[in-house]
Formats: sequence, C-alpha cells, structure tokens
Amino acid sequence: MSNIVVVGSYVTDLTARTPHMPKPGETVLGGPFRMGPGGKGGNQAVAAARQGAEVTMVTKIGNDLFGENAMNNFTNEGINTSYIVVDEEESTGAALITVDTSSENMIVVSLGACGKITKEEVTRSLPEFEKADIILVQLETSIEAVEETIRIANELNKPVILNPAPYQEISDELLSKVTYLTPNETEAGLLTGIEVTDVSSAREAAKKLTNKGVDVVIITLGKQGCLVYERNGDSQGEQIEGFPVKSVDTTGAGDAFNGAFATFISEGKSLKESARLANMVGALSVTKEGTAPAMPYRKDLETAVQ
Repeated sequence: MSNIVVVGSYVTDLTARTPHMPKPGETVLGGPFRMGPGGKGGNQAVAAARQGAEVTMVTKIGNDLFGENAMNNFTNEGINTSYIVVDEEESTGAALITVDTSSENMIVVSLGACGKITKEEVTRSLPEFEKADIILVQLETSIEAVEETIRIANELNKPVILNPAPYQEISDELLSKVTYLTPNETEAGLLTGIEVTDVSSAREAAKKLTNKGVDVVIITLGKQGCLVYERNGDSQGEQIEGFPVKSVDTTGAGDAFNGAFATFISEGKSLKESARLANMVGALSVTKEGTAPAMPYRKDLETAVQ
C-alpha cells in the first residue's frame, strides 16, 4: 500500500444545476442543489484513498458546521486527520459551483481557513512526510504552505506532485524542485505563455516547463487524455489516450486524475501506465455528480479495465 501526504485545500461544495450559465446581472432558475465535501486537496485525498492509498490530509478548517462535516467525511474515507488544524477565527472554505446541461461548470472558491495555512502548520506534519512515498500539493491554499511543502519534500528526497490549480504565479526556482507537474491546458498556457489548443502546442508547453527544471510534466487534456513529457526519459511528449464515457459532471476530473496518479506512481507502476490508469479514474469520476463523492473506487477501475 502506498503512503501519500496531501497538503492543500478543503472547502464545502455548494452546487446548483442550471439550464445555462447566467450572464452578468441575470438570475436563472436552476436546480437541484447539493452540498458536499470538496476542495482540490480534499478531493485528491479522497481519490487516492479510494484507489487504495494510505492518505494523510494536511489542511485548515474553521470551528463550524462545515469544518465538523469535513472531519467526519475524511474519517469515513479512512484518511488520517491528525494534522488538520482547526482555526478559531476563520470559517471553513466554500465553493460556489454552477453546472449546466452540457456538464460544464463555473466555480467561485472562498478559501477561508485553508487559504491561511502557515509553514509552521505544514512543518508539524514532518513525521508523516518522513513516512510518505509521495507528496501531493496544489495551489488552492497559501503559497507559503506550497513552498514549505516542496522544500520539505526536497530535503527528505521525496517525490512531489504539484497540481498548479487554480493558477497562481509561481517562481521558476519553485518549479525546478517539482518532480511531477500536472497542469491542464489553461494552466500550462499561463505558466509558459504558450496557448495550448492541441497536442502539438501542449508538447511545446511541456518542453518549456521541463527546461525550467521540472522532471516530468503531465498536461491533462480532458477527453483527449493527457500528454507526458520527461526531462530525462523516453516520453518526450507522448499522448496517453483518454477513456470515453458519458459525462454528467466534469467538476472533479482533474482532482481524480491527480489523486489516482499519485497512488499508481507510488505503487511502482510505470509513468505511462500510471497516467493511463489515472486517465480512466478521471473519466469515471465525471459519470457521477459531485466532486469528492464522485471519486471512483479501485473496484470501479478494475471493472473498467476488464
């Protein structure tokens, strides 16, 4: 069993279906409404746990109902909550999500407590970092927490995955310390200044990112799967095909991919096989509504592989 530390966000997802995305100033009658666990860090932790990893979650929540729900949800998923900090002043984060009839989504995130994770709160998790096979972090929290996570991973010689979402400006120095970088097309474009519209432009962007020192760049391409580019290796911009499914809600697909990829690569599977299986997990996640609740289990993947 792989051991993964996830440092990142937890927010409560507040999701409404809508016949179309409202224009500025427009009120749309939609429905149904759903509330559930979310946040990129929380979603990726659940995705990894459901694929069989032993997961420790490092985040910060408020002393409120949403925070209480967070602890219950992580416990029910078998995730270690020993390093989740409860903030007595800030509220638990929330995400306002709108999903239209084409399964496309728009999201506004209010990070609350998890946006103020300090480097000291990351460092107190050192015992779990030392045991970890891989460390997974996103940009949906304070940059201070991200930088400290990557610093500790490097110091301990642990591989680290950075999912640069939602996009924030980060230094080339930080990128040079990343083992696996997993942007989508938009994030890859913002990181490089190259508009990513197809596999060819994704390959160009990935090469530019490896030139900054990243060991492996994996650009997720939605239905087209992903593109894998190694700085020193055989995969120099190889496309790993997607897994065709009927989409219901695409909201957590990237998180499903990242949590699953962390699990498979830390189990010792090859880079391409890990990416292929993570594509399948990401695809399976969009066949259900929600984010964390939609993350597939290992048995779902095994059924799909057959």
